[in-house]
Amino acid sequence: MFIQTEETPNPATLKFLPGRDVMGAAPPADFPNAESAKASPLAETLFKIPQVSSVFLGSDFITITKSEDDWQQLKPLLLTSLMDFFLTGLPVINQATSQEGAGEDESEEGDSEIVSTIKQLLDTRVRPAVAQDGGDIVFHGYEEGVVSLTMRGACAGCPSSTATLKHGIENLLKHFIPEITEVRATEGVGEGENHAG
Repeated sequence: MFIQTEETPNPATLKFLPGRDVMGAAPPADFPNAESAKASPLAETLFKIPQVSSVFLGSDFITITKSEDDWQQLKPLLLTSLMDFFLTGLPVINQATSQEGAGEDESEEGDSEIVSTIKQLLDTRVRPAVAQDGGDIVFHGYEEGVVSLTMRGACAGCPSSTATLKHGIENLLKHFIPEITEVRATEGVGEGENHAG
């Protein structure tokens, strides 16, 4: 098994590409601390390394944020842990818990036309770009011209996160939906404030 790594806009975060599905078609999973990792044998394995401060699981990647040390010392430990984990054949997410987070960003029948358009733009234009940086974006709501989003994964604390949110995403949404006046970052339930940059 060969695992590639890619840098992200956040110097404290590295993206690992194991060359296989991680979450596949399931929604991405964010583990901002070791306590939250109980739902994922993979995240639990990674949090056994003390320098790991958060883990984000995407469709075909794992994004790991470190608290200290340099990547030259930490990267070999993480690569070994990832390879060992995938050789065990354990599930990435426990089945009982994989259903809980599902649907947090899904279209609902009662969505207004504006909300449906926002979700479609996020899925088709924003998510793929944010995923390239090892992150994800979650829609939380739209009220009186204000869109609330949580950015997760790679770019927690990333210097470019505000620019991404304000200039990139806000401008895109305003272009397609003139009723939007602002995009705000919100903290997800049970998550730290994570931004993709």
